[in-house]
Amino acid sequence: MKKLNPLFPAVVIAAVLSIAGELGCGQGARSHRAGAELLLPQPRLKGPVSVEEALARRRSVRQFAGKDLTIQQVSQLAWAAQGITEPQRGLRTAPSAGALYPLELYFVKRDGAFHYIPQGHKLIQLSDQDLRSALSQAALGQSPVRDAPLVIVIAAVYERTRVKYGARAERYVHIEAGHVGQNIHLQAVAFGLGSVSMGAFEDAAVARVLGLPADQTPIYIIPVGYRAE
Repeated sequence: MKKLNPLFPAVVIAAVLSIAGELGCGQGARSHRAGAELLLPQPRLKGPVSVEEALARRRSVRQFAGKDLTIQQVSQLAWAAQGITEPQRGLRTAPSAGALYPLELYFVKRDGAFHYIPQGHKLIQLSDQDLRSALSQAALGQSPVRDAPLVIVIAAVYERTRVKYGARAERYVHIEAGHVGQNIHLQAVAFGLGSVSMGAFEDAAVARVLGLPADQTPIYIIPVGYRAE
């Protein structure tokens, strides 16, 4: 009987895990159970596209191909939006009034809905269902929300900013959301992806679809994906 290479089982296991990891963001894949923590790959701090090139190329894209994003792309978009850049003070990629960070990010994909946690650069799974069609209905039936492989929803906890800035809190929160949105759009361009800003949706309906806490108000939706041919 021919002897197996002692490394063979380890190689097979590694290959299976690699394939499973790719399927985690692939078409038709089922993801982890609700509540699971998914650690994201570390973001890259250098890329092939300059800031100037990204600004020049950025356009609103409303028609998307069906191709799913990779986990590295999802990771990079999350980091660009709210990633921590100075661990000692917890400072992030986008400026925030008083460094209070009132925004929460949600990622809706074919394989589920996820809440981004900057501390630890990870996602918490909220659902293993494809909520894009329901989210599209909450966004007045807009097709990019249904068709994009990734839909990013930005929600605001106004009270975090209001405790320090009072009546000006809403203004500061919305300014911050603009910073985050632009970071997402420019990072998308750097990946050769398209994106579009959306503010037309029913707040309460979006909150219901995602199961948002009572103190969180959805204020911004950004579909992201490969441009349709």
